[in-house]
Amino acid sequence: MRLLAPLTARSAQMNYDYGMALAQLGRWAEAQAALEQGWRQAPRDARFPIELAGVAFKQKQNGRAEKLLRQALRITPHDAYANDFLATLYFLDNNLEAALKYWNRVDKPQIAALTYDPQPRVSPALLDRAFAFAPASTMLLPQYLATEARLRGLGIFPRFHLDLNARDDGRFDAELHARELNGFGGSGWTRLLVFTRGLPFQEVQPAYFNLHRQAINIDSMLRWDAQKRRVFAGISGPLVHGAKYRWQAWTDLRNENWAILPSFTGPAPLEAAFNMRTERGGFNVESFTSGSLGWRAGAELSHRDFRSVNAGTVLTPQMLASGVELKQRAQIDGTLWRVPERRFALRGGASAEAARLWSQPRQTFGKVTASLGWQWFPQRQGDDYAMTQQLRVGRIFGQAPFDELYILGLERDNNLPMHAHIGTRDGRKGSAPLGRAYLLHNSEMDKNLYSNGLVAVRLGPLLDIGRIADPGAQLGSHEWLFDTGAALKVSVLGMGLVFSYGRDLRTGNNAFYAEQLE
Repeated sequence: MRLLAPLTARSAQMNYDYGMALAQLGRWAEAQAALEQGWRQAPRDARFPIELAGVAFKQKQNGRAEKLLRQALRITPHDAYANDFLATLYFLDNNLEAALKYWNRVDKPQIAALTYDPQPRVSPALLDRAFAFAPASTMLLPQYLATEARLRGLGIFPRFHLDLNARDDGRFDAELHARELNGFGGSGWTRLLVFTRGLPFQEVQPAYFNLHRQAINIDSMLRWDAQKRRVFAGISGPLVHGAKYRWQAWTDLRNENWAILPSFTGPAPLEAAFNMRTERGGFNVESFTSGSLGWRAGAELSHRDFRSVNAGTVLTPQMLASGVELKQRAQIDGTLWRVPERRFALRGGASAEAARLWSQPRQTFGKVTASLGWQWFPQRQGDDYAMTQQLRVGRIFGQAPFDELYILGLERDNNLPMHAHIGTRDGRKGSAPLGRAYLLHNSEMDKNLYSNGLVAVRLGPLLDIGRIADPGAQLGSHEWLFDTGAALKVSVLGMGLVFSYGRDLRTGNNAFYAEQLE
């Protein structure tokens, strides 16, 4: 080093040797300068970014070290040391998905044993089938993603995560940390929250989880709101005692008063009104075989009738058709692109429905929908500033009854939100835009305000852009809708409420709304 220090014109190899000698002495700033000078002289020599990553790591600059190692791997993708080093850094960031991506390139991590903290009460045989990897083997990234999907699919683990614990022999123990729902939702406060979370909305949601320790779950809901009474009950469980597929059977009874209005606030003429009763029942099968692709298929039998009808100029006889309906549906969802280093995922999905209504005369119709959305966690760790965007489109073909129409707006039984358009007025549905075809874009960001492991509070802005169309002149939005605002999310043990404010940028209307946190 004494020979190299006085030199003002060092070759790339000399700068490498000089930088390494300085690093051995802990003179990090000087080592970094020498290695950076050598890298400029030999930009295709991967040793420089690898050693610079080591210098950054010693200075606790893990983010910079990760960036340098990614640059090195673009030069030498199969370098074992760089892949292992980068995977270890992501592991320290609790980004197991990114760690596995690079560890798998060097046949790591080797799993020695699978442990639990605490030990779940679900059947050990069923839980074992949820894990796509096995001890005495390498945990591969697709196996890890499939395991996460199957554990979620069991419906008894509202929160869980997999940890890898290093052993002295270089292998790892995989440990599952999970909060498990059993019986009526657990004990104490958890059971009370599960049962009473719907009280602000005049409903209760009794549920029973993990029946016979087989992840058989019973969901129900009783709503006594005078304008929209509802009784729902469903049961689901693993198909053939496995975790790859689940079945669900359900029934849904509703008695609702509708008032079709052009707005949820201010002077608004009544365009139509009626009472609708529907009885539905169905059966679905859902796949959790993969962490990147899933599907659902099922059938539904329903009956509807309309009473106290004031059709006005809005409702046609086809929309008010009563009778028995048989519907088949299929849905597919998948991850189109993952960038685990950036904690980014792009997902898409599509669904199709075909139905026949035995009315007078008979009617047939179909529905197709598609979605594309992404989620990004910009921080290296945690979920602060989480960002999501989703684009959805849908269309109805043929003659569909009124309750099959799409709704753009906030309403507890609707999943197409526009945050400045509330779907009820005086408790009756019908004040949000309805139609047979829609396009909706939702985007939001969540900033963590407070969290202690049990209680979490998040706040963030949102933006909705949508349009809905219908052949009838009185339905649809007739123009693009633009809503902006903010949402405050308060959760206790994963259950809670969302308080949102939305402003319609076209009309200036303001909307305040509260709903359950999904």
